Order: sequence, then C-alpha cells, then structure tokens
Amino acid sequence: MVILRIFFRDSYAMNNCIFCKIVDGEIPSSKIYEDGEVLAFLDIHPVNPGHVLVIPKAHYENFISSPDEISGKLLAVAKKIGLAVMVATQSSGFNLSTANGAAAGQEVMHLHFHIIPRKDRAEHQPWNQGVYAPSEAQKVAAAIKEQLQ
Repeated sequence: MVILRIFFRDSYAMNNCIFCKIVDGEIPSSKIYEDGEVLAFLDIHPVNPGHVLVIPKAHYENFISSPDEISGKLLAVAKKIGLAVMVATQSSGFNLSTANGAAAGQEVMHLHFHIIPRKDRAEHQPWNQGVYAPSEAQKVAAAIKEQLQ
C-alpha cells in the first residue's frame, strides 16, 4: 500500500497542487512554453533570473511515477528551453535538476524540472561529496545491479 501511495496521489492532493492550479489557470504564472502535455514558466523564487520550471500538465507526483513518454517529452522541452534561457540571460551554462521525493528536497509533489542559468561556476554551490570505504562501492553497485534485473 505504501508503494501505491508513492506513485499515485489521491484526488485531494491533486486538487490542492499548486502546479495543477497553475496549469488550470487558477494561479497566474509567467509562461515560457506550453503545448498539449507540457508547461514551462518562471520560478517565482529564482536562484538566478531566467530560472524556469518545466512540468507535465497531468499530475504525476515525481519522476519515478511519470510514464516514460512524459519524462522523455519533459527532457526534450527542457533541452530546447535550456538553450533559449542561456542565450536570453547571456549565461554559459545551466543546471537541469529534479528532486524525487521529500528526502531529496522535493517541495511541490508534482513532477518538475528546474532550469537554472549559470554564468560562472563560482555561483554554483557544489554538493558535499564523500568517498567510499574499501569495497563499499562494489557492494553498493552490486545491490543496484540486482534491482535492475
């Protein structure tokens, strides 16, 4: 039952989803792109000017719960918008990211990709990185490979 809850939101959650309300026009947004399945708009709390969110119009809680066709379409649109954002903001790069679940920092439980323009590496805060203990990498890799079978 927990697994099903992760993948499928109840109608109460969808009806109270801020991104669903943006799709429905109940909440205004600065739209950048729209087609039958995808909407992209400026983030109201941008990391940098030009920070865009790319979302499916249909409600999917996260990347894992979305059909491959939708996640593929989102990535294709994000690629197109990413280039436009770089040119428009005179940036030399951008971050493309999504968080999958609250533990990963997902705050709005509606699949979305962030496109964050970057002009200089110094403005990007790197992740805290560690190292594997001896033989730990092999154990972790084996556990992941086992789940792929």
